[in-house]
Amino acid sequence: MEIVIKADDVKDWVYKGEGAANIILSYQGSSPRLLGKVLRIQKVPKDETEPPNACGQLSKHEQLLWGDVAELIESNSEDSLMQNYAGCIMGPLLGSVHIDAGVRVSVTREFLENVEDSALNFRPSWRIKASKIDTLTKSALLISDHSIFSSNSTLSIAVEIKPKCGFLPSSEYISDENFIKKQVTRYKMHQALKLHKIQILEESAYDPLDLFSQSKERIQKALNALYQVPQNNFRVFSNGHLIYGGMDTVSNSHHANNSFEELIGTTSGLNLNLHNFFELLTEMISRSGVLNKLLETQKLDLYDVEGAIHSYYDVVSQPCLVCSSISDKGLLEKFEKLHSLPIQRSIEIVRDYLVSATAKDCSLMLSFRPRERDADASEGYGSVCIESVDQVYDYKVYFIDLDMKPLEKMVYYYNLDQKIVKFYKKKLSKLLL
Repeated sequence: MEIVIKADDVKDWVYKGEGAANIILSYQGSSPRLLGKVLRIQKVPKDETEPPNACGQLSKHEQLLWGDVAELIESNSEDSLMQNYAGCIMGPLLGSVHIDAGVRVSVTREFLENVEDSALNFRPSWRIKASKIDTLTKSALLISDHSIFSSNSTLSIAVEIKPKCGFLPSSEYISDENFIKKQVTRYKMHQALKLHKIQILEESAYDPLDLFSQSKERIQKALNALYQVPQNNFRVFSNGHLIYGGMDTVSNSHHANNSFEELIGTTSGLNLNLHNFFELLTEMISRSGVLNKLLETQKLDLYDVEGAIHSYYDVVSQPCLVCSSISDKGLLEKFEKLHSLPIQRSIEIVRDYLVSATAKDCSLMLSFRPRERDADASEGYGSVCIESVDQVYDYKVYFIDLDMKPLEKMVYYYNLDQKIVKFYKKKLSKLLL
């Protein structure tokens, strides 16, 4: 790692956003090799009772899980682990051309401490309460800023979308009392629980099944729903600056009083109204085919968490706590079949579930710029012509936030799943009264 980022460099790095596991800084300095880059820094939970968001060096059981992937086994830091996971595991599934695994750079503790202080005024309060920068790490990931088209573009727009899970599960291991999971999307059910916990101000009408449908009409319907209630699932950037959508999921409507033309047309100089904008995004999504690959990867989860949790206990060689709480003999016989599988098959089930979890939680970054008249096609980029505005746009599509999910979060995933379904069923029963 040639690049070393030190304490004084903090002035060149500006808070851009964050997810559950990382904080993102945008470079605003003058170094040619850092222009158009963002720095991805690991966070750690403040509450030690919370499950970790990211993996460090692989645990004994994770080594069993990923033992045939030498790059993961040999990773000696969280950054190298995440870099190798994105490149070696998710790349072949989603298409390497749509993945930027990043480059590791050295960071000093003083720099990280300075970032912790300087970012406080920009971070959402609930993020500050939940996590802090890991000031003990010695490296970070340097990645291209996909919220801009390229570092030399004079005009670019980018849209970040969190597609979420795009199918309804059909696993035989979903209990009869949770049958509603086969009828209602996880996203819709989780919205109800989030509203109850005041994590959002209103429920979104977004249906992931629309976005993944391959129907342009339904894709535009999904985009419109995301636009109406963006939460943290829909963000628009102009030349790398956030202009629509919020980083704080509670403050999800702070642009509600601004028209789209003011945000995109006037701010960026683009001749696009809302309908044209959705049409352009729909064409980019359809032509790139990225959602087809994403859906295939999500569908690696054949067993649902209600089935995979049993394989998890076999992988970690612990008594199954789920089975110990079940009195139904029929259910126990069904789950006993899972527990009698060869250990290698149990490993495959859990591994596929965790890879699917990454695919269900990642984001899609679609960036584009208008092509000047008579200009040649840009090599390596896709292109779309929107006839209604007589304009050709160059575009690129990348997956971001392709984090490895820790094996130890399996119990957390199972418990959250049960809470979501239980609350939604309770809500439905009240509505039917």
